[in-house]
Amino acid sequence: MIATPHAFGPLTRGTTASRPYLIVAALLLASFVVGFDTRVFAVGLPDLRGAFSLGVDEASWLSTIANAPQILISSAVAWLATVFGIRRVMIPACLVYAGISLAIPMVHGTEVLFALHAVRALLLGVFIPATIMVIFRNLDMKYWLIGFAIYALRLPLSQSLGFVLVGLYGDYLGWQWLYWQDVIIAPLIALLLIVGAPKEEINFNLLENADWGGMLLLGSSMTMIYVALDQGNRLDWFQSGIVTSLLIGGLILAVGFLINESLVERPWAHASVILSRNIGTGYAIIIAFTFSSSAGSIVIPSFLQNVVGLRPVSISSLYIVGAVIPVFFFITAAIYLLRRIDARFCIIAGLAAMAVASLLGSRLTIEWSPTSFLPVVLLYTFGQSFVFFAAVVYLIANTDPKRATAASAYIQVIRLGSAELAVSLLNTWLRQREQFHSNVLTGPIAASSHDLNGILAKLGARGHLEALSTVATGVRAQAYILSYADGFVLSFWFAIAGLVFVVFMGAMPFGPLHPNFRKAQTNAVAGPVRPA
Repeated sequence: MIATPHAFGPLTRGTTASRPYLIVAALLLASFVVGFDTRVFAVGLPDLRGAFSLGVDEASWLSTIANAPQILISSAVAWLATVFGIRRVMIPACLVYAGISLAIPMVHGTEVLFALHAVRALLLGVFIPATIMVIFRNLDMKYWLIGFAIYALRLPLSQSLGFVLVGLYGDYLGWQWLYWQDVIIAPLIALLLIVGAPKEEINFNLLENADWGGMLLLGSSMTMIYVALDQGNRLDWFQSGIVTSLLIGGLILAVGFLINESLVERPWAHASVILSRNIGTGYAIIIAFTFSSSAGSIVIPSFLQNVVGLRPVSISSLYIVGAVIPVFFFITAAIYLLRRIDARFCIIAGLAAMAVASLLGSRLTIEWSPTSFLPVVLLYTFGQSFVFFAAVVYLIANTDPKRATAASAYIQVIRLGSAELAVSLLNTWLRQREQFHSNVLTGPIAASSHDLNGILAKLGARGHLEALSTVATGVRAQAYILSYADGFVLSFWFAIAGLVFVVFMGAMPFGPLHPNFRKAQTNAVAGPVRPA
């Protein structure tokens, strides 16, 4: 007889917080720290290269080291929170994180810089998994939907507000504030948890029977694969021995993790947790959504920076109007709808909006300005707000909250792994499409080309070499534009794939996140209506 998913993993039994609003505030800030820091670092990396005097290869590895350790620890954080409690896990992490963020802009030497970023990323990996456990352990069920909304809000908000912050820091306050923002926010999270989070006893029974092997195997395997994906585009994938070795080693350790979980007496995150149809399909939708969303988040700023030549501060107004302000309305609307209709309808609406946004973006031309992207950004923001939020609600609704530790482990792997896979493959796709379009555009050009000589004659006043440089720049810009348009086409098809997956989703089981749950509770309290 095959055990059900509910038969594996430690039980999650928490204490309802006496000050839930403080917990929600801490949850909000912790979620934003992860989203903002990841996005701000990626957008601000060119400025950091100059500040730390890094070469291209060093900056690339710094980016990998500043992100990869997140996945090493993130899958185990839910277990740590179950054993030690949120206070013991989150408060020290916040304070140490603030200290490292304060120190990084003042360090000298590549080794120290890399080491501090690795520790900082390890601590950053604590925040999001702990957020999910805060919802289950310290919030009443009536606050769950709001908690998940905050968890989902960080994705569209951080992707958009990241450009605003980088523009503000880079052009006005100084690049150091890319790190120093956390010197203010992280201690505030710790303070909110000190005041609002209940004190919990250490679960010594769970600690004595810990599945250390499973946690180490999953974290190590995913970290190796993450590093391989992050460096794959730059090192040309399987042409690199480093990438090939990391991928093979990571896959071997992943298989070892699955074997370990099937053999140990008390598995930490048994694979049966994700073997049900609804949960598997929910993860597939998150992967499709991540690919579609990443295409939009990469293509738009890349076009405005590489083709139009704008700094982040010049792009920020687009994201303030098209994403930062509307996202609060979209999330509020999603909360309202998820209390009344099945999550699948919200997923369909969001994916459809992203598909339409991709079709609009595929018409990209050289004449597009930041304002031209406003409808595209609005639709993407709507889709991100609805799809990810509704998908998380759907996944949790299909999971026993008492087994949240095991479910949270897989959620973190899917979230971080799919995001890195999407970014890596999309960057490779854009690079190859740019090379393809460059070859197509330059194919007909020869020294005797009548069109080329005509253009050079018109630019003759600039000198022959400068005129050739102008033509080459124009061809390269057009190749970029065509490749970015192809990126939008790819985003469209991933959104369509997500819609196809929705067809295979079953109805949400009845529970605290079901749209009829509150109505049923109200009717149960009121009792049957007696005739007059």
